[in-house]
Amino acid sequence: MLDKIHNIKDRFVNGGDIVTTFLRSSISSQIASWIDMGASFLLFALCHLAPWISTAIGAVAGGVVNCCINYRFTFHATTLPVKAVAMKYSLIWLGSLLLNVYGTQIVFQLLENVTWLEDMGFKPNGYFAAARLSVSLAVSIFWNFLLQKNFVYCTTRFDPYAIRIVNTLFPHLNRKKRK
Repeated sequence: MLDKIHNIKDRFVNGGDIVTTFLRSSISSQIASWIDMGASFLLFALCHLAPWISTAIGAVAGGVVNCCINYRFTFHATTLPVKAVAMKYSLIWLGSLLLNVYGTQIVFQLLENVTWLEDMGFKPNGYFAAARLSVSLAVSIFWNFLLQKNFVYCTTRFDPYAIRIVNTLFPHLNRKKRK
């Protein structure tokens, strides 16, 4: 029995098939979401920052956590250059943000125009929830997961360019550490 449990744990932690990788990615995403939301609420409530600043800082914190967990745990990509991963992740993260923002707005407007939904008792809050959740799920699977698996956390021809971009934007990261 213990061997069976150990085998399942080992498959989950180290397995490379699509199902276990997707499960690890889902866990990483959930942890990042809690960091995002927690940081946002704390910054708003305790530091009295504006809602958009609290939200932005929370989103960045969640993104950094997600990238780090995915780098080590989800995709086991520790042999890839960190700068390349960071740049590629940033591009996908920005795309995800835009898809979620505009996708939610578009789906919300489409649902608003479906008159029979209101006849069934749906309200604008319900339209927003349905739009937000459906877009978020679609972006999570068909944008974030697929691009992270096939672009961010694997070697690509874009890697040298990504490293050059990071070196140009953040020249202080190029200095050698002194002993």
